[in-house]
Amino acid sequence: SVPACCSARYNLALLAFFGFFLLYALRVNLSVALVDMVEPNTSVIKNTTSNVCPEHSSSLNVPRNTTGERYSWDADTQGWILGSFFYGYIMTQIPGGYLASKIGGKLLLGFGIFGTSVFTLLTPLAADLGVGYLIAVRALEGLGEGVTFPAMHSMWSSWAPPLERSKLLSISYAGAQLGTVVSLPLSGLICYYMNWVYVFYIFGALGVLWFFFWMWLISDTPETHKSISHAEKEYILSSLKDQLSTQKSVPWRPMLESVPLWAIVVAHFSYNWTFYTLLTLLPTYMKEILRFDAQENGFLSALPYFGCWLCIILSGQVADYLREKRNMSTVCVRKCFTLIGMIGPAVFLVAAGFIGCNYALAVAFVTISTTLGGFCTSGYSINHLDIAPSYAGILLGITNSFATIPGMVGPVIAKNLTHNNTVGEWQTVFYIAASINLFGAIFFALFASGEVQDWAVSGYHLHRN
Repeated sequence: SVPACCSARYNLALLAFFGFFLLYALRVNLSVALVDMVEPNTSVIKNTTSNVCPEHSSSLNVPRNTTGERYSWDADTQGWILGSFFYGYIMTQIPGGYLASKIGGKLLLGFGIFGTSVFTLLTPLAADLGVGYLIAVRALEGLGEGVTFPAMHSMWSSWAPPLERSKLLSISYAGAQLGTVVSLPLSGLICYYMNWVYVFYIFGALGVLWFFFWMWLISDTPETHKSISHAEKEYILSSLKDQLSTQKSVPWRPMLESVPLWAIVVAHFSYNWTFYTLLTLLPTYMKEILRFDAQENGFLSALPYFGCWLCIILSGQVADYLREKRNMSTVCVRKCFTLIGMIGPAVFLVAAGFIGCNYALAVAFVTISTTLGGFCTSGYSINHLDIAPSYAGILLGITNSFATIPGMVGPVIAKNLTHNNTVGEWQTVFYIAASINLFGAIFFALFASGEVQDWAVSGYHLHRN
């Protein structure tokens, strides 16, 4: 094979890594900033049930910056603000996959991140104008981010040799986890020392900067790349020879009737239920139940995603090693990794609800839960490219549309279940997430496939007539 170092495909993985890093930074910064954007609610009498944890004494007594504007939004409004992103996000998934197969993933991914960055820069202005404007801007950010994953999958279908798929994809998508890791504590610090508006200005500006590098250095296919070596180009093209379809029309019907595709849909939906519930509500859980302040909060909220990031990178290497050197079948690797990545998190998430005020254990369990979820990237998450490389972008658009529903519904349901913020209420939230995870894992294990499906290769129509 062709050396990985400085190769065009690894450069693509690296730039994509930074792109997804920024995307997630732009996505989660609101969860942290929101704590500072809302007026501290004095009217609610703190519930004095015996099982609520004691206040956490903080050794840091830095004068906190309080110049940021405060808004009086109730819990339900906050739920809508946090959920609004997903309303835009869900609308561009399938169009994103379809467009990527037509105009190429480069422009789509580039402008998706560029647009998201611009709307992030407008967030403080929108918040000043009113809740409606803020929700609209967040939904528009969602529209921009919605095309990114399908566009990336579509690019990998012409860039990733089959036996390097887990490695290359796990590098590029791990950026999302690291973006979460860095932006949670960083947003907390920016809010603490500066002012919450800078959370949006700093990350937005970085996104615009990334866009110029992407447009300059990346190309849609190995054939159109300016500086790729001849050997690498040949290596990639020959490895994908029998996997891609040349037909121009999309075989929608057999695609939607494909059971292996629905296996991915169910797994993706279930995994995201847990992921999004934690992503949007972990800061709240730590503040209300475990009573951490924002500074500690940022670092501790980030810990689980750091674990997940490490796990994604490592499991990607392991998955390809098992397929290439140990001759494990693709479907076996995908199923095993999905089972570990979904049952593990379910067990530890439920455990996290039962340890009362033991902060260390709570953080440890949530961290282990999220970390194990990293196995899924080399499980169901890459499986689109196994069953239909030519249509991977469209398939991801389909599964991600379903998988976005938990982002819209999960936090709203969780906010409704936790009106009094008791430990018991949060246990219910964790129970629901864990059982959904369990179901998804079993469904995927029963119905997934690792082979390129008949409808996804050239000449499929010839056999039919």
